[in-house]
Amino acid sequence: MSEATLTAVEISAGVRSGSLKAADILEQHLDRITAREGEVHAFNLVLADEARAAAAAIDDLVAAGNDPGPLAGVPIALKDNMCTRGVPTTCSSKILDGWKPPYNATVVDRLGAAGAITVGKTNLDEFAMGSSTENSAFGPTRNPLDLTRVPGGSSGGSAAAVAAGFASVSLGSDTGGSIRQPAALCGVVGVKPTYGYVSRYGLVAFASSLDQIGPFTTTVEDSALLLDVIGGHDPMDSTSIPDAHPSLVDAIAQGVEGLRVGRITDLPDGADPDVAERLEAAFDALRAAGATIVDVQVPAFGYGLTAYYLIAPSEASSNLARYDGVRYGLRVDAPDTNAMYGATRAAGFGEEVQRRIMLGTYALSAGYYDAYYGKALKVRRLIADDFDRAYTKADVLLTPTAPTVAFPFGSKTDNPLAMYLCDVYTIPTNLAGHPGMSVPYGTGADGLPVGVQVLAGTLGEPTMFRAAAALERSMSEASAVGRASASEPDDDGVRGRSPRGEGSLS
Repeated sequence: MSEATLTAVEISAGVRSGSLKAADILEQHLDRITAREGEVHAFNLVLADEARAAAAAIDDLVAAGNDPGPLAGVPIALKDNMCTRGVPTTCSSKILDGWKPPYNATVVDRLGAAGAITVGKTNLDEFAMGSSTENSAFGPTRNPLDLTRVPGGSSGGSAAAVAAGFASVSLGSDTGGSIRQPAALCGVVGVKPTYGYVSRYGLVAFASSLDQIGPFTTTVEDSALLLDVIGGHDPMDSTSIPDAHPSLVDAIAQGVEGLRVGRITDLPDGADPDVAERLEAAFDALRAAGATIVDVQVPAFGYGLTAYYLIAPSEASSNLARYDGVRYGLRVDAPDTNAMYGATRAAGFGEEVQRRIMLGTYALSAGYYDAYYGKALKVRRLIADDFDRAYTKADVLLTPTAPTVAFPFGSKTDNPLAMYLCDVYTIPTNLAGHPGMSVPYGTGADGLPVGVQVLAGTLGEPTMFRAAAALERSMSEASAVGRASASEPDDDGVRGRSPRGEGSLS
Protein backbone atom coordinates (compact mmCIF):
# COMPACT_ATOMS: atom_id res chain seq x y z
CA MET A 1 0.00 0.00 0.00
CA SER A 2 1.37 3.40 -0.94
CA GLU A 3 1.72 6.17 1.59
CA ALA A 4 -1.00 8.07 -0.31
CA THR A 5 -3.58 5.40 0.62
CA LEU A 6 -2.56 4.71 4.19
CA THR A 7 -5.29 4.82 6.83
CA ALA A 8 -4.96 6.96 9.94
CA VAL A 9 -4.13 3.85 11.97
CA GLU A 10 -1.34 2.98 9.54
CA ILE A 11 0.00 6.54 9.40
CA SER A 12 0.16 6.78 13.17
CA ALA A 13 1.84 3.39 13.52
CA GLY A 14 4.43 4.29 10.89
CA VAL A 15 5.20 7.72 12.34
CA ARG A 16 5.46 6.41 15.90
CA SER A 17 7.84 3.65 14.81
CA GLY A 18 9.95 6.04 12.73
CA SER A 19 9.30 4.20 9.46
CA LEU A 20 7.30 7.17 8.18
CA LYS A 21 7.88 10.89 8.53
CA ALA A 22 4.99 13.13 9.53
CA ALA A 23 6.39 15.82 7.26
CA ASP A 24 6.30 13.51 4.23
CA ILE A 25 2.74 12.38 4.94
CA LEU A 26 1.64 16.00 5.32
CA GLU A 27 3.24 17.11 2.04
CA GLN A 28 1.37 14.39 0.16
CA HIS A 29 -1.92 15.72 1.48
CA LEU A 30 -0.96 19.34 0.82
CA ASP A 31 -0.04 18.40 -2.76
CA ARG A 32 -3.52 16.98 -3.28
CA ILE A 33 -5.04 20.14 -1.81
CA THR A 34 -3.00 22.23 -4.25
CA ALA A 35 -4.08 20.06 -7.16
CA ARG A 36 -7.85 19.92 -6.52
CA GLU A 37 -8.99 22.39 -3.86
CA GLY A 38 -9.75 25.01 -6.51
CA GLU A 39 -12.46 22.78 -8.01
CA VAL A 40 -13.73 21.11 -4.82
CA HIS A 41 -13.61 24.01 -2.31
CA ALA A 42 -13.56 21.81 0.79
CA PHE A 43 -11.79 24.47 2.89
CA ASN A 44 -12.47 27.96 4.12
CA LEU A 45 -8.86 28.14 5.32
CA VAL A 46 -5.81 25.95 4.69
CA LEU A 47 -3.19 26.09 7.45
CA ALA A 48 -0.18 24.87 5.48
CA ASP A 49 2.55 26.70 7.41
CA GLU A 50 1.11 25.81 10.80
CA ALA A 51 0.71 22.19 9.72
CA ARG A 52 4.31 21.97 8.53
CA ALA A 53 5.55 23.31 11.87
CA ALA A 54 3.41 20.75 13.71
CA ALA A 55 4.66 17.89 11.52
CA ALA A 56 8.28 18.89 12.13
CA ALA A 57 7.63 18.92 15.87
CA ILE A 58 6.13 15.41 15.68
CA ASP A 59 9.17 14.10 13.81
CA ASP A 60 11.47 15.73 16.38
CA LEU A 61 9.60 14.01 19.21
CA VAL A 62 9.97 10.62 17.54
CA ALA A 63 13.67 11.24 16.86
CA ALA A 64 14.14 12.02 20.56
CA GLY A 65 12.55 8.71 21.53
CA ASN A 66 9.19 10.13 22.60
CA ASP A 67 5.71 8.99 21.62
CA PRO A 68 3.62 11.82 20.07
CA GLY A 69 0.34 9.98 20.67
CA PRO A 70 -2.19 7.67 18.99
CA LEU A 71 -2.81 10.05 16.08
CA ALA A 72 0.84 10.90 15.48
CA GLY A 73 1.27 12.64 12.15
CA VAL A 74 -2.34 12.11 11.01
CA PRO A 75 -3.56 15.08 8.91
CA ILE A 76 -7.01 16.19 10.05
CA ALA A 77 -9.49 18.82 8.84
CA LEU A 78 -11.87 20.63 11.20
CA LYS A 79 -15.35 21.88 10.39
CA ASP A 80 -15.26 25.66 10.59
CA ASN A 81 -17.68 25.83 13.51
CA MET A 82 -15.09 24.51 16.00
CA CYS A 83 -13.13 27.15 17.84
CA THR A 84 -9.40 27.34 17.14
CA ARG A 85 -7.41 29.80 19.21
CA GLY A 86 -6.12 32.70 17.12
CA VAL A 87 -7.40 31.14 13.87
CA PRO A 88 -10.55 32.48 12.15
CA THR A 89 -13.71 30.53 12.87
CA THR A 90 -16.49 31.65 10.55
CA CYS A 91 -19.29 29.04 10.56
CA SER A 92 -19.31 29.96 6.85
CA SER A 93 -21.19 33.14 7.75
CA LYS A 94 -20.46 36.79 7.02
CA ILE A 95 -21.62 37.71 10.50
CA LEU A 96 -18.46 36.24 12.06
CA ASP A 97 -16.16 38.10 9.71
CA GLY A 98 -12.76 38.66 11.33
CA TRP A 99 -13.48 36.71 14.53
CA LYS A 100 -10.58 34.72 15.99
CA PRO A 101 -11.53 32.70 19.08
CA PRO A 102 -9.44 33.23 22.23
CA TYR A 103 -9.62 29.51 23.06
CA ASN A 104 -9.67 26.04 21.51
CA ALA A 105 -12.60 23.66 21.45
CA THR A 106 -11.95 20.67 23.72
CA VAL A 107 -11.75 18.34 20.72
CA VAL A 108 -9.05 20.53 19.16
CA ASP A 109 -6.89 20.28 22.28
CA ARG A 110 -7.42 16.52 22.49
CA LEU A 111 -6.43 16.05 18.86
CA GLY A 112 -3.30 18.11 19.36
CA ALA A 113 -2.34 16.13 22.46
CA ALA A 114 -2.76 12.92 20.44
CA GLY A 115 -0.37 14.10 17.72
CA ALA A 116 -2.87 14.95 14.96
CA ILE A 117 -1.97 17.75 12.54
CA THR A 118 -4.68 20.23 11.56
CA VAL A 119 -4.48 21.08 7.85
CA GLY A 120 -7.42 23.48 7.67
CA LYS A 121 -10.95 24.59 8.52
CA THR A 122 -13.65 23.15 6.25
CA ASN A 123 -16.63 24.72 4.52
CA LEU A 124 -20.20 24.12 5.75
CA ASP A 125 -23.75 25.25 5.31
CA GLU A 126 -23.94 28.52 7.24
CA PHE A 127 -24.17 27.79 10.97
CA ALA A 128 -24.63 24.12 10.01
CA MET A 129 -28.09 24.77 8.55
CA GLY A 130 -28.45 22.77 5.38
CA SER A 131 -28.07 19.40 3.65
CA SER A 132 -25.95 20.28 0.63
CA THR A 133 -23.24 22.83 1.59
CA GLU A 134 -24.82 25.23 -0.89
CA ASN A 135 -25.70 27.73 1.86
CA SER A 136 -22.14 28.84 2.68
CA ALA A 137 -21.34 32.54 2.48
CA PHE A 138 -18.07 31.51 0.80
CA GLY A 139 -19.59 29.43 -2.00
CA PRO A 140 -20.52 25.76 -2.27
CA THR A 141 -18.37 22.70 -1.80
CA ARG A 142 -18.44 20.18 -4.65
CA ASN A 143 -18.50 16.41 -4.36
CA PRO A 144 -15.00 15.24 -5.34
CA LEU A 145 -16.49 12.08 -6.89
CA ASP A 146 -18.64 14.14 -9.28
CA LEU A 147 -18.14 17.89 -9.36
CA THR A 148 -21.65 18.47 -10.70
CA ARG A 149 -23.11 17.02 -7.47
CA VAL A 150 -23.38 18.21 -3.89
CA PRO A 151 -21.30 16.58 -1.13
CA GLY A 152 -24.22 16.70 1.31
CA GLY A 153 -24.36 18.90 4.37
CA SER A 154 -23.99 20.62 6.55
CA SER A 155 -20.51 19.11 7.04
CA GLY A 156 -19.94 18.83 3.30
CA GLY A 157 -16.46 20.33 3.42
CA SER A 158 -15.28 17.82 6.01
CA ALA A 159 -16.70 14.88 4.04
CA ALA A 160 -15.23 16.14 0.78
CA ALA A 161 -11.81 16.71 2.37
CA VAL A 162 -11.57 13.03 3.32
CA ALA A 163 -13.09 11.73 0.08
CA ALA A 164 -10.62 13.81 -1.96
CA GLY A 165 -7.63 12.76 0.15
CA PHE A 166 -6.98 16.30 1.40
CA ALA A 167 -6.97 14.99 4.98
CA SER A 168 -6.74 11.47 6.34
CA VAL A 169 -9.65 12.16 8.71
CA SER A 170 -11.87 15.09 9.62
CA LEU A 171 -14.38 16.25 12.20
CA GLY A 172 -17.91 17.46 11.57
CA SER A 173 -20.97 18.21 13.66
CA ASP A 174 -24.32 16.46 13.44
CA THR A 175 -27.57 18.15 14.50
CA GLY A 176 -29.99 16.27 12.25
CA GLY A 177 -27.73 14.17 10.01
CA SER A 178 -24.95 16.61 9.13
CA ILE A 179 -22.21 13.99 9.50
CA ARG A 180 -23.97 10.86 8.30
CA GLN A 181 -25.70 12.27 5.20
CA PRO A 182 -22.56 13.83 3.63
CA ALA A 183 -20.60 10.71 4.57
CA ALA A 184 -23.08 8.65 2.53
CA LEU A 185 -22.99 11.03 -0.45
CA CYS A 186 -19.17 11.15 -0.49
CA GLY A 187 -18.57 7.44 0.17
CA VAL A 188 -16.82 7.70 3.54
CA VAL A 189 -17.56 6.59 7.10
CA GLY A 190 -19.33 9.16 9.30
CA VAL A 191 -20.31 8.83 12.96
CA LYS A 192 -22.68 10.74 15.24
CA PRO A 193 -22.00 9.56 18.81
CA THR A 194 -24.43 9.45 21.71
CA TYR A 195 -25.33 12.96 22.88
CA GLY A 196 -22.71 13.87 25.48
CA TYR A 197 -20.15 11.28 24.28
CA VAL A 198 -17.94 14.04 22.84
CA SER A 199 -17.55 17.47 24.42
CA ARG A 200 -19.37 20.36 22.73
CA TYR A 201 -17.21 22.97 24.46
CA GLY A 202 -15.96 25.27 21.71
CA LEU A 203 -18.46 24.04 19.13
CA VAL A 204 -20.44 27.06 17.91
CA ALA A 205 -24.02 26.12 18.77
CA PHE A 206 -26.84 25.55 16.30
CA ALA A 207 -29.28 23.55 18.48
CA SER A 208 -27.67 22.82 21.82
CA SER A 209 -29.79 19.79 22.74
CA LEU A 210 -29.05 18.10 19.41
CA ASP A 211 -25.50 19.02 18.31
CA GLN A 212 -22.75 16.40 18.46
CA ILE A 213 -19.19 16.29 17.09
CA GLY A 214 -18.04 13.19 15.23
CA PRO A 215 -15.52 11.85 12.70
CA PHE A 216 -15.29 11.32 8.96
CA THR A 217 -12.83 8.61 7.94
CA THR A 218 -12.14 6.10 5.19
CA THR A 219 -12.41 3.07 7.51
CA VAL A 220 -14.48 2.02 10.50
CA GLU A 221 -11.28 1.42 12.49
CA ASP A 222 -10.12 5.00 11.91
CA SER A 223 -13.45 6.30 13.20
CA ALA A 224 -13.11 4.11 16.28
CA LEU A 225 -9.61 5.44 16.93
CA LEU A 226 -10.70 9.05 16.49
CA LEU A 227 -13.64 8.66 18.86
CA ASP A 228 -11.41 6.96 21.42
CA VAL A 229 -9.24 10.10 21.33
CA ILE A 230 -11.89 12.85 21.37
CA GLY A 231 -14.53 11.11 23.49
CA GLY A 232 -14.84 11.17 27.26
CA HIS A 233 -15.95 13.48 30.02
CA ASP A 234 -15.19 17.20 29.88
CA PRO A 235 -15.97 19.37 32.94
CA MET A 236 -16.30 22.36 30.58
CA ASP A 237 -19.45 20.81 29.05
CA SER A 238 -22.31 20.32 31.50
CA THR A 239 -23.96 17.81 29.14
CA SER A 240 -20.83 15.66 28.90
CA ILE A 241 -21.37 12.06 30.03
CA PRO A 242 -19.25 11.44 33.16
CA ASP A 243 -18.76 7.69 32.65
CA ALA A 244 -15.61 6.32 31.00
CA HIS A 245 -16.11 4.93 27.49
CA PRO A 246 -14.87 1.45 26.48
CA SER A 247 -12.38 1.25 23.62
CA LEU A 248 -14.13 1.18 20.27
CA VAL A 249 -10.97 -0.04 18.53
CA ASP A 250 -11.15 -3.17 20.70
CA ALA A 251 -14.88 -3.63 20.01
CA ILE A 252 -14.73 -3.83 16.22
CA ALA A 253 -12.90 -7.18 16.20
CA GLN A 254 -15.67 -8.98 18.12
CA GLY A 255 -17.87 -9.80 15.12
CA VAL A 256 -21.67 -10.00 15.00
CA GLU A 257 -22.36 -13.62 15.87
CA GLY A 258 -25.70 -13.66 17.70
CA LEU A 259 -26.32 -9.93 17.20
CA ARG A 260 -29.97 -8.94 16.62
CA VAL A 261 -30.27 -6.55 13.67
CA GLY A 262 -33.56 -4.70 13.36
CA ARG A 263 -35.41 -4.24 10.08
CA ILE A 264 -37.86 -1.33 10.52
CA THR A 265 -41.13 -2.41 8.94
CA ASP A 266 -42.79 1.01 9.13
CA LEU A 267 -39.88 3.00 7.73
CA PRO A 268 -41.18 5.90 5.59
CA ASP A 269 -41.13 5.35 1.84
CA GLY A 270 -38.88 7.60 -0.18
CA ALA A 271 -35.61 5.76 -0.67
CA ASP A 272 -34.68 5.31 -4.31
CA PRO A 273 -34.67 1.68 -5.55
CA ASP A 274 -30.87 1.58 -5.81
CA VAL A 275 -30.54 2.71 -2.20
CA ALA A 276 -33.13 0.17 -1.01
CA GLU A 277 -31.28 -2.57 -2.88
CA ARG A 278 -28.03 -1.82 -1.09
CA LEU A 279 -29.83 -1.88 2.28
CA GLU A 280 -31.15 -5.37 1.52
CA ALA A 281 -27.62 -6.44 0.61
CA ALA A 282 -26.43 -5.15 3.99
CA PHE A 283 -29.04 -7.24 5.81
CA ASP A 284 -27.91 -10.29 3.83
CA ALA A 285 -24.27 -9.65 4.70
CA LEU A 286 -24.92 -9.38 8.43
CA ARG A 287 -27.07 -12.52 8.34
CA ALA A 288 -24.23 -14.36 6.59
CA ALA A 289 -21.83 -13.11 9.29
CA GLY A 290 -23.94 -14.70 12.05
CA ALA A 291 -26.43 -11.99 12.98
CA THR A 292 -30.18 -12.51 13.28
CA ILE A 293 -32.54 -10.20 11.39
CA VAL A 294 -35.66 -9.22 13.36
CA ASP A 295 -38.62 -7.04 12.41
CA VAL A 296 -39.30 -3.98 14.57
CA GLN A 297 -41.54 -0.94 14.41
CA VAL A 298 -40.32 2.62 15.03
CA PRO A 299 -43.19 5.05 14.36
CA ALA A 300 -40.78 7.87 15.23
CA PHE A 301 -39.49 7.89 11.67
CA GLY A 302 -42.89 9.09 10.53
CA TYR A 303 -43.02 12.25 12.64
CA GLY A 304 -39.40 13.01 13.50
CA LEU A 305 -39.05 15.60 10.74
CA THR A 306 -41.93 17.77 11.98
CA ALA A 307 -40.73 17.76 15.60
CA TYR A 308 -37.16 18.53 14.54
CA TYR A 309 -38.12 21.55 12.43
CA LEU A 310 -39.75 23.14 15.45
CA ILE A 311 -37.16 22.23 18.09
CA ALA A 312 -33.98 22.93 16.10
CA PRO A 313 -35.05 26.35 14.73
CA SER A 314 -36.29 27.37 18.19
CA GLU A 315 -32.91 26.61 19.74
CA ALA A 316 -31.17 28.29 16.79
CA SER A 317 -33.27 31.42 17.30
CA SER A 318 -32.05 31.59 20.89
CA ASN A 319 -28.42 30.72 20.17
CA LEU A 320 -28.00 33.09 17.23
CA ALA A 321 -29.41 36.07 19.12
CA ARG A 322 -25.87 36.73 20.37
CA TYR A 323 -24.75 37.82 16.88
CA ASP A 324 -25.87 41.44 16.96
CA GLY A 325 -22.87 43.50 15.85
CA VAL A 326 -21.97 44.56 19.38
CA ARG A 327 -19.51 42.02 20.75
CA TYR A 328 -17.71 40.45 17.80
CA GLY A 329 -17.89 39.85 14.06
CA LEU A 330 -19.67 41.97 11.50
CA ARG A 331 -21.13 45.37 12.43
CA VAL A 332 -23.19 47.52 10.06
CA ASP A 333 -23.37 51.12 11.24
CA ALA A 334 -26.84 52.64 11.61
CA PRO A 335 -28.44 55.72 13.25
CA ASP A 336 -29.42 53.87 16.44
CA THR A 337 -28.84 50.59 18.22
CA ASN A 338 -31.99 48.82 17.07
CA ALA A 339 -31.35 49.81 13.48
CA MET A 340 -27.77 48.54 13.82
CA TYR A 341 -29.03 45.18 15.10
CA GLY A 342 -31.36 44.80 12.15
CA ALA A 343 -28.88 45.98 9.52
CA THR A 344 -26.10 43.73 10.87
CA ARG A 345 -28.25 40.63 10.99
CA ALA A 346 -29.79 41.28 7.58
CA ALA A 347 -26.35 41.65 6.03
CA GLY A 348 -24.65 38.92 8.06
CA PHE A 349 -27.10 36.03 7.91
CA GLY A 350 -27.95 34.14 4.74
CA GLU A 351 -31.44 33.26 3.55
CA GLU A 352 -31.64 29.79 5.10
CA VAL A 353 -30.41 31.00 8.49
CA GLN A 354 -32.90 33.86 8.44
CA ARG A 355 -35.68 31.42 7.53
CA ARG A 356 -34.90 29.18 10.51
CA ILE A 357 -34.48 32.07 12.95
CA MET A 358 -37.89 33.42 12.00
CA LEU A 359 -39.51 29.99 12.25
CA GLY A 360 -37.94 29.40 15.67
CA THR A 361 -38.81 32.85 16.96
CA TYR A 362 -42.43 32.31 15.93
CA ALA A 363 -42.57 28.90 17.65
CA LEU A 364 -41.23 30.42 20.88
CA SER A 365 -43.43 33.51 20.83
CA ALA A 366 -46.17 34.23 23.36
CA GLY A 367 -49.38 32.45 22.47
CA TYR A 368 -47.68 29.85 20.27
CA TYR A 369 -45.08 28.30 22.58
CA ASP A 370 -47.35 25.56 23.96
CA ALA A 371 -48.99 24.85 20.63
CA TYR A 372 -45.74 24.43 18.72
CA TYR A 373 -42.49 24.16 20.69
CA GLY A 374 -44.07 22.57 23.77
CA LYS A 375 -45.92 20.01 21.69
CA ALA A 376 -42.76 19.20 19.70
CA LEU A 377 -40.95 18.42 22.96
CA LYS A 378 -43.69 15.95 23.86
CA VAL A 379 -43.33 14.30 20.47
CA ARG A 380 -39.57 14.11 21.07
CA ARG A 381 -40.24 12.12 24.24
CA LEU A 382 -42.47 9.74 22.27
CA ILE A 383 -39.72 9.30 19.68
CA ALA A 384 -37.23 8.28 22.37
CA ASP A 385 -39.80 5.82 23.74
CA ASP A 386 -40.29 4.31 20.27
CA PHE A 387 -36.58 3.67 19.95
CA ASP A 388 -36.32 2.24 23.46
CA ARG A 389 -39.03 -0.31 22.64
CA ALA A 390 -37.28 -1.25 19.40
CA TYR A 391 -34.00 -1.82 21.24
CA THR A 392 -35.63 -4.39 23.52
CA LYS A 393 -35.97 -6.56 20.40
CA ALA A 394 -32.88 -5.54 18.42
CA ASP A 395 -29.30 -4.59 19.31
CA VAL A 396 -28.87 -2.35 16.27
CA LEU A 397 -31.13 -1.02 13.53
CA LEU A 398 -30.32 -0.67 9.83
CA THR A 399 -31.76 2.02 7.54
CA PRO A 400 -30.66 3.94 4.48
CA THR A 401 -28.56 6.95 5.47
CA ALA A 402 -29.98 9.17 2.74
CA PRO A 403 -32.90 8.54 0.35
CA THR A 404 -30.75 9.12 -2.74
CA VAL A 405 -27.19 9.28 -3.95
CA ALA A 406 -25.58 12.71 -4.30
CA PHE A 407 -27.92 15.02 -6.19
CA PRO A 408 -27.05 17.77 -8.71
CA PHE A 409 -26.36 21.34 -7.61
CA GLY A 410 -29.45 23.51 -7.53
CA SER A 411 -31.92 20.64 -7.79
CA LYS A 412 -33.41 21.25 -4.33
CA THR A 413 -32.50 24.85 -3.48
CA ASP A 414 -35.87 26.23 -4.61
CA ASN A 415 -37.79 23.74 -2.49
CA PRO A 416 -36.72 23.83 1.19
CA LEU A 417 -39.05 20.94 2.06
CA ALA A 418 -37.40 18.69 -0.53
CA MET A 419 -34.04 19.60 0.99
CA TYR A 420 -35.28 18.88 4.52
CA LEU A 421 -36.44 15.41 3.43
CA CYS A 422 -32.81 14.49 2.72
CA ASP A 423 -32.50 13.96 6.49
CA VAL A 424 -35.66 11.91 7.03
CA TYR A 425 -33.67 8.82 8.11
CA THR A 426 -31.10 10.61 10.26
CA ILE A 427 -33.11 13.17 12.25
CA PRO A 428 -35.00 10.81 14.62
CA THR A 429 -31.75 9.57 16.15
CA ASN A 430 -30.69 13.12 17.04
CA LEU A 431 -34.01 13.71 18.77
CA ALA A 432 -33.51 10.53 20.83
CA GLY A 433 -29.86 11.38 21.58
CA HIS A 434 -28.69 7.97 20.34
CA PRO A 435 -25.62 7.13 18.22
CA GLY A 436 -25.69 6.46 14.50
CA MET A 437 -23.17 6.01 11.73
CA SER A 438 -23.07 5.75 7.97
CA VAL A 439 -20.99 3.05 6.29
CA PRO A 440 -20.28 3.09 2.53
CA TYR A 441 -22.02 0.05 1.03
CA GLY A 442 -21.56 -0.08 -2.69
CA THR A 443 -22.85 2.21 -5.39
CA GLY A 444 -26.19 3.20 -6.83
CA ALA A 445 -27.32 5.48 -9.63
CA ASP A 446 -24.53 6.84 -11.84
CA GLY A 447 -21.97 4.78 -9.94
CA LEU A 448 -22.23 7.08 -6.90
CA PRO A 449 -21.84 5.76 -3.34
CA VAL A 450 -24.68 4.58 -1.12
CA GLY A 451 -24.46 4.69 2.65
CA VAL A 452 -26.14 2.28 5.06
CA GLN A 453 -26.97 3.69 8.49
CA VAL A 454 -26.33 1.64 11.64
CA LEU A 455 -28.20 2.82 14.74
CA ALA A 456 -27.92 1.79 18.39
CA GLY A 457 -29.31 2.81 21.77
CA THR A 458 -27.72 5.20 24.27
CA LEU A 459 -23.97 4.45 24.62
CA GLY A 460 -24.39 1.57 22.19
CA GLU A 461 -21.31 2.61 20.23
CA PRO A 462 -19.40 -0.68 20.79
CA THR A 463 -22.25 -2.75 19.35
CA MET A 464 -22.84 -0.25 16.55
CA PHE A 465 -19.18 -0.41 15.56
CA ARG A 466 -19.23 -4.22 15.56
CA ALA A 467 -22.04 -4.18 12.99
CA ALA A 468 -20.38 -1.44 10.94
CA ALA A 469 -17.07 -3.33 10.86
CA ALA A 470 -18.87 -6.47 9.69
CA LEU A 471 -20.47 -4.52 6.83
CA GLU A 472 -17.10 -3.08 5.89
CA ARG A 473 -15.53 -6.55 5.91
CA SER A 474 -18.26 -7.91 3.66
CA MET A 475 -17.60 -5.15 1.13
CA SER A 476 -13.85 -5.80 1.26
CA GLU A 477 -14.40 -9.51 0.69
CA ALA A 478 -16.73 -8.82 -2.22
CA SER A 479 -14.16 -6.48 -3.76
CA ALA A 480 -11.44 -9.10 -3.36
CA VAL A 481 -13.60 -11.72 -5.08
CA GLY A 482 -14.34 -9.23 -7.87
CA ARG A 483 -10.65 -8.54 -8.39
CA ALA A 484 -9.84 -12.25 -8.44
CA SER A 485 -12.59 -12.95 -10.97
CA ALA A 486 -11.37 -10.12 -13.15
CA SER A 487 -7.86 -11.56 -13.24
CA GLU A 488 -8.93 -15.11 -14.15
CA PRO A 489 -9.13 -15.97 -17.88
CA ASP A 490 -12.58 -16.69 -19.31
CA ASP A 491 -13.14 -19.81 -21.36
CA ASP A 492 -11.91 -17.95 -24.43
CA GLY A 493 -8.69 -17.02 -22.66
CA VAL A 494 -9.68 -13.37 -22.24
CA ARG A 495 -9.50 -11.85 -18.76
CA GLY A 496 -12.79 -11.07 -17.06
CA ARG A 497 -14.71 -8.00 -18.19
CA SER A 498 -16.32 -5.40 -16.00
CA PRO A 499 -20.08 -5.69 -15.28
CA ARG A 500 -20.62 -2.65 -17.51
CA GLY A 501 -18.77 -4.22 -20.41
CA GLU A 502 -15.99 -1.64 -20.23
CA GLY A 503 -13.22 -4.10 -20.98
CA SER A 504 -10.44 -5.60 -18.90
CA LEU A 505 -10.23 -4.81 -15.20
CA SER A 506 -6.58 -5.78 -15.01
